[in-house]
Amino acid sequence: MNEAAGAETATVRTRENLLARARGLMETVRERTDETEETRRLAPETMRAMRESGIQRILQPARHGGAEAHFSGMADIVETISIACSAAGWCLTQYCSHNCLLGYWPPEGQDEIWEAVPDAMVAGVLIPSCGRAVRVDGGWRISGRWPFASGVYGADWFIATAFTEGDGVPKRAQMHAVPFGQFEIIDTWHTAGLRGTGSADVAVDDVFVPDRRALAIDETKGGGNAPGCAVNDAALYKLPAFAMFSINQSIVAVGVAQATYDDFIARTRDRVARMSGKSMADYSTAQVKVAEAHTAIETARLLLHHCCDAGMAVAARGEVAPMPLKTELRAKATMAGKLAAEAVDLLFHLSGGAGLYDRNPISRAMRDLNCIRGHITQNWDVNASNHGRVLLGLDSADPAL
Repeated sequence: MNEAAGAETATVRTRENLLARARGLMETVRERTDETEETRRLAPETMRAMRESGIQRILQPARHGGAEAHFSGMADIVETISIACSAAGWCLTQYCSHNCLLGYWPPEGQDEIWEAVPDAMVAGVLIPSCGRAVRVDGGWRISGRWPFASGVYGADWFIATAFTEGDGVPKRAQMHAVPFGQFEIIDTWHTAGLRGTGSADVAVDDVFVPDRRALAIDETKGGGNAPGCAVNDAALYKLPAFAMFSINQSIVAVGVAQATYDDFIARTRDRVARMSGKSMADYSTAQVKVAEAHTAIETARLLLHHCCDAGMAVAARGEVAPMPLKTELRAKATMAGKLAAEAVDLLFHLSGGAGLYDRNPISRAMRDLNCIRGHITQNWDVNASNHGRVLLGLDSADPAL
């Protein structure tokens, strides 16, 4: 168990009080953004403050002390922390989504993970081609190496996704919960942006994972068929999990864009152009771009909350979301991230030479947003083309949906 684990487990958690805690953490998190950037991982104080606040438990099952909130509760909390620090928001959205995902797991596996560490921080990579899971008595032998393990420094568990193999075992994508101490962190995270996320590689070498800590991706497609639904009957664990994941990443982009917009407005209202001596606020081109950026951010936020509501509505009925809706959720949430990135791009170009300096927050925002765009859930061409395929009567190209 990570030595920092186990803080404050008895408090009743609701969406409202966890959001209030997130807002209360903003200054603490913001003060450590430079340290986070320099060390390429979240500052220990940031990790400790987030853990003690319990905000990562917004989507954790109530039977283990979580808030078991509406999916949009996660969006509110992650946006709030992302406004203060993009890296902290990015790691937090992983912790929140993985706690939600574990609610689908076999009950015995959930109990093993959360009874020991109720406020567990769970990192993971959901790319099955990076690993192999060989069938043995009672479970699986896991080996592999996974990139982009955001928030793994300080995590108590790692979800290693691999393809299954063995005599008579059909090949399928499957997730495996591996405890701290049984995985190796490899310091590969030297990047242009999102530097503070500590998204290093993780290696697992022939580790045994019992069946209770394994779950096939096919069991996360919604409708209440996951093993965890036997004990977690909330709509949250009947969602089409992989169809919702673009929301988690895009809401970070919205938070970064909102912080960038707020800072830009504060700097620009009194800014005077050096060459002309004219107030920047008087330029009609600046006015148009500011309005466009503001509208893009507001539209992105509305799109994401719409996706949360649409997914939760189907799950509340205990239905498996139809494929057109699943691909629509991915496309709309990806569009939200695209709008947020475009808002920052607009403001960066308005910043002129001042925006090039590292001391200007917009410089980091541009780097971070461009790295966020690289995530598969933020790839507009991939997610839009799949939605278009389905709308045109073809099968989805994404087997995880």
